[in-house]
Amino acid sequence: MEETGYKRILLKLSGEQLAGKYDFGIDPDIASFLADEIKKIVAIGCQVVIVVGGGNMVRGAKVAGRGIKRVTADQMGMLSGLMNSMALTDIFESSGINTRCLSNIFAEQVAESYSYRRAEKHLQNGRVVILAGGIARPYVTHDTAGVSFALELDCDVVAKATKYDGVYEKDPAEFNEAAKLTRISLQEAVENNSIKVMDKAAIGLANEQNKPIVVFDVMKPDNLLNLVKGQLVGTLIS
Repeated sequence: MEETGYKRILLKLSGEQLAGKYDFGIDPDIASFLADEIKKIVAIGCQVVIVVGGGNMVRGAKVAGRGIKRVTADQMGMLSGLMNSMALTDIFESSGINTRCLSNIFAEQVAESYSYRRAEKHLQNGRVVILAGGIARPYVTHDTAGVSFALELDCDVVAKATKYDGVYEKDPAEFNEAAKLTRISLQEAVENNSIKVMDKAAIGLANEQNKPIVVFDVMKPDNLLNLVKGQLVGTLIS
């Protein structure tokens, strides 16, 4: 695929990335920058599916406790992802990108209900599709939901956006000498406990179905465009 580029991608964004310079909520400058980067790949014919987490508002696993059940906490996290998806949809649309927000949570007043055929039709019509609410089940992260959607919608690759420019042999925030890994296997990413860029369930699902993952810095201009064109950006896990 590196020679010809990717025709359909799933871009996994974190809620923390959307917060930008703020501790909570959405930084409009970050969202506008992402819109500009998405425009570039839509212009060359790439079909785009986006899954965004909700960690800038509620992280389910951390909210659970003190009377809040884990199931409820995870549902709160899904709703946070839905709010982020709604905001991105508006910002993308105002930037001239035809965008649709589809939700696995029943929220018909604010988003279309998700179905495979509806999402596929939007993609075929050139619209960016933002999928909200994960898979609407507790104990399943937005990362795992992203891989699941990438498989269901036959995306060529999962593009996992992080604050680093790829996967490192150990945490670069703690170890300055940590070396970047340009390519690793999905099996190695599952087995190596030092690799925490995605949860193991997500990587395991990708490994089981042989779905490649690219971990990269989405905030570097043209990184997403170069990735879609087939250039080696960040770390390829395949």
